[in-house]
Amino acid sequence: MVHYRRVFLKGGTYFFTVNLKNRQSNLLIDAVDLLRESFLYTQNKKPFTIIAIVILPEHLHCIWQLPESDKDYPARWKSIKSHFTRQIKKSGMHIKQNNHHEHNIWQRRYWEHTIRDDNDLTQHIDYIHFNPVKHGWVKSVKDWEYSSFHKYVKNGTLPLNWGSDVEIKDSISYGERSLDAAARNQGTLINNLDSTSFHQGYLNE
Repeated sequence: MVHYRRVFLKGGTYFFTVNLKNRQSNLLIDAVDLLRESFLYTQNKKPFTIIAIVILPEHLHCIWQLPESDKDYPARWKSIKSHFTRQIKKSGMHIKQNNHHEHNIWQRRYWEHTIRDDNDLTQHIDYIHFNPVKHGWVKSVKDWEYSSFHKYVKNGTLPLNWGSDVEIKDSISYGERSLDAAARNQGTLINNLDSTSFHQGYLNE
C-alpha cells in the first residue's frame, strides 16, 4: 500500500484531472512519447514524484507528491503543457489554431484536489487505474498500456487481475464532468493557493 505523508500545501500530495481542448482528440495517445518527454523535462527542472497516472486519448489523471518546501504545481503544469505544445509543433503534426493563431491544445483550467489521508489517496489511485475501464476503452484494467497500474503490479502492490470487483464512489468528484461544464459555462474558479485548508477546484494554468 502507498502511505500518505500528511502535509499541508508545501510538500503536499495532489490529484489532478487535465483535459485537452478537443475532447474528441486522440492526441495524448498518438503523441504519448512527447507527453512523457514533457513530464521528464519538467521534473528535471522542478522535481516532483508521480504516485499514480493514467493517460487517456483526450485527458489524463495523476497524483503528485511535491518536495517538502514546494507548493508550485501550477508552474509545473504550465511547463508540461507548453513543452508538449512546442514538441507537437516541431514534430509536424497538424494542430488547429484559434483566431489569434494560438495552438489551443489544452483546456486552460484543470481540476486539483489536495489529498487528505490514506483513504483519500487510495480512492484516487483506484479511480486513476480504473479510468480506462470506466470510459469503455478496455474491459480489464491490465489491458490499458498507459497507466501506472503496471508499475503497481510489478512491485507487488496490486495483483494483475485487480479491478474486477472495484467499486468507484460516484459521490466523490474527480473533476471530469466538472471541467467540461466549466469549459462550457465558465464556472467558479478557485485560486486561493495560500489557504491552509484542504481544497479542490478549478485552476487556471
